[in-house]
Amino acid sequence: MTLTSDRRTGIAGELSHVDKWYGEHHVLDDVSVQIGSGEIVALIGRSGSGKSTVLRVLAGLSTEHTGERVVVGAPALAFQEPRLFPWRDVRTNVGYGLTRNRMSKAEIATRADRALADVELTDRADAWPLTLSGGQAQRVSLARALVAEPELLLLDEPFGALDALTRLSMRALLLDLWREHHFGVLLVTHDVDEAVALADRVLVLDEGRVIHELAIDDTRRSPSDPSANTERYRAELLDQLGVAL
Repeated sequence: MTLTSDRRTGIAGELSHVDKWYGEHHVLDDVSVQIGSGEIVALIGRSGSGKSTVLRVLAGLSTEHTGERVVVGAPALAFQEPRLFPWRDVRTNVGYGLTRNRMSKAEIATRADRALADVELTDRADAWPLTLSGGQAQRVSLARALVAEPELLLLDEPFGALDALTRLSMRALLLDLWREHHFGVLLVTHDVDEAVALADRVLVLDEGRVIHELAIDDTRRSPSDPSANTERYRAELLDQLGVAL
């Protein structure tokens, strides 16, 4: 196994020929994934296919694997559950990850407030997490991920627990933040429509192997104004997932 950090032009994160085992279970089988700077890559697959494990290896949370991992800086993560500290206010939750960077409390608060402004939650900085709606809590989770200004953002089903309207709002927010900050994104999702709507490329994972890659040529179309290719992309991905139309 090789663990490196690199600033090669155009690469935010990459796995090369990664294998991982849990006991006798071969979870990842020769997986290679690359996320370019400013690129959104979606990773889809059935439950148990290894999607979250790919994300964990890229994040550096799972080190017992073979193959190579290359990332620029420290990747940031956001999960389906916001995982906020209920005993800390929103501003402190957002700035928590900066406490290890030897910043002053004033600097951390300034960075946290800037991140909260990005997700349009400045007015909730002093609120407690349990008073937030689901969408607001997920916005705080995004702000916490982005406060360190990462080159690579890793999202594990970040909108899966939200209602349909809030999910659409969060997709739009993610794209606004992506356009502003130009980070690379790996989006793990079960939602084929979400993958087609957001990603430049979609990878299909099956039993720990990447079995298909689809380039989306007309990305970021509004759900109310899909492209002529949207249904073709959707049908191709569902076919790879073994879902009959």
